[in-house]
Amino acid sequence: MITYKPFFETLKKRNITTYYLVTYYDLSRSLLDRLKHNRPITTATIESLYKMLNCRVQDILLYEPDGDATPPTTVK
Repeated sequence: MITYKPFFETLKKRNITTYYLVTYYDLSRSLLDRLKHNRPITTATIESLYKMLNCRVQDILLYEPDGDATPPTTVK
C-alpha cells in the first residue's frame, strides 16, 4: 500500500500548512483528502507536489507492503 505520511511530515518539518497549499498553490481540498486517506493519485499530481515542495519522492510517499501479501514466486 502507498502511504502519504511522509508528505504530512514534510509539511510539518517545513512549517507549511495545508491552508497555505490550498491558498497559494491552489491545491484542492479533495486532493488533500485523498492524501490523508491514502487514496490513489496520479503521477502528474505527485510531480506537482515535488515541484511545490522542492523535495524527493521519499518526502511525499512510502510503500508499505500489505500484511497479507505473499512474496512473488520465481519463474524458471
